[in-house]
Amino acid sequence: MKNSYSSLSLAIQDLQREGYTEDFNLCDAGVEHKHKNCIHSTTELDVVKFYRFEGDSNPDDNTILYVIETSSGVKGLLVDAYGMYAGNVPRDLIKKLNIVR
Repeated sequence: MKNSYSSLSLAIQDLQREGYTEDFNLCDAGVEHKHKNCIHSTTELDVVKFYRFEGDSNPDDNTILYVIETSSGVKGLLVDAYGMYAGNVPRDLIKKLNIVR
């Protein structure tokens, strides 16, 4: 896993080759695992790494990519905006960012 990537699309391609193939999304109850149609609480997740991407000309393009593993070994990615347009990332997940990285 690289320390940085020049673009979100390159990061996703590389991380998928490393086995992070599942798609996670934020929801009110936690983190949704689209493929398995289930919701994980933050206690079931580890944020392995995260990457920030800033739009050169448009602050609306600020994005963060979370590299996630579940307690059952499922590996996937969660893409969210950050800054003004950020989603509601659960507080427990934010705390894990400080612990795991």
